[in-house]
Amino acid sequence: MANSGKWILVLRLYTLLLFLEAKVFSLGGDEGNVQGGNGLEGSGGVSELCANDLASFMPPPYGNSSDIVCRPIWNTFVLRYTQTEDHVMNIILSAVYTTGWVGIGFSRDGLMVGSSAIVGWINRKGQARIKQYYLQGSKSSQVIPDKGELPLTGIPATVVLHGPRIYLAFQLKFQARLARQPIILAVGSGYPKHNNHLTVHDDKTTIKFDFSAGSASEAPSDFKQMKKNHGILAIFGWGLILPLGAIVPRYFKHKDPLWYYLHSIIQFVGFVIGLAAVVLGQQLYTKIGADFHTHRGIGIFVLVLSILQILAFFLRPSKDAKIRRYWNWYHHWFGRLAVFFAAVNIVLGIKIGAAGIEWKISYGFFLSLILIAVIVLEALARMRRTETKDTIPPNFQMNSVP
Repeated sequence: MANSGKWILVLRLYTLLLFLEAKVFSLGGDEGNVQGGNGLEGSGGVSELCANDLASFMPPPYGNSSDIVCRPIWNTFVLRYTQTEDHVMNIILSAVYTTGWVGIGFSRDGLMVGSSAIVGWINRKGQARIKQYYLQGSKSSQVIPDKGELPLTGIPATVVLHGPRIYLAFQLKFQARLARQPIILAVGSGYPKHNNHLTVHDDKTTIKFDFSAGSASEAPSDFKQMKKNHGILAIFGWGLILPLGAIVPRYFKHKDPLWYYLHSIIQFVGFVIGLAAVVLGQQLYTKIGADFHTHRGIGIFVLVLSILQILAFFLRPSKDAKIRRYWNWYHHWFGRLAVFFAAVNIVLGIKIGAAGIEWKISYGFFLSLILIAVIVLEALARMRRTETKDTIPPNFQMNSVP
């Protein structure tokens, strides 16, 4: 009997879990549809999340619910906002809250670094806190409190804990009507430390939100991996393989025709890998608006030079042709320019992405290997030329007959 009682208890608990799971799944499914831009205001989950009467617990002007747009955008995050004709916006972000902090950041390019954020929390004493932060870098020490570039108005920002949710409200005034805007959502379970320095976030996402249409598209979940893959492919393709291929014709021409085939194959492989890096960079630009004009411009310039080098392979004149000399100038100098600007762009990309010291060390290591190889091969080439010069006998001259 005791065993049967235990089994009955287990079955009841299992049934309860299935019921709760169904409820949570139903609510989560509605959020996901709205996040993708489908209007489901009539569905139970969304209407429940957006049905709160803000006027009952939010101070003015945030309690005014007329013309307010409400959209669930990520996990338990719900974004409410109004936008007037003179480009003043009241923004209210809410999320399920237990401890720690909740934040929303505005970014120019979809990246965390360089963005400004509003972060709110309830401290251990039960006091509400809300501050603007400037995300100068990827480390927690580079997230600076009471700094930022958000156009806040004189209306004080506020944070309110109502039921299980925390509400962050603030007012901005832009120079033009806000439309598609990359926003960063983050949450941390740890309380801000001394002097309001934030702890590392537990979860984060980047979303492109269209404030004119009230729809959102989430950045790909593998955004960080895309950025890493872009950097890895660029370093290997443009920064390592192409320079190695450029070394071959300078120091191995005495191995004819082996040097030519090696040079062609290595450069083609480097071009394909570098092209993959460009494609990933274009995807980052398209999906999250990662537009860094200088980095993107140099990348396109290097790609064009590389394409011209590929064309040079097919347009290579014979050794006896009169234009061969000019073709050599064109091929050599365009190749050198491509390698040089690729190296510059890799360094710029590491800086832009705030990739960290390990990326700088890795690329510095590859660059050092290439420079050491060039120095050693140049020394060997000079020694070989000197030995060849010494072994050539002087020209034999007959004494003239008087």
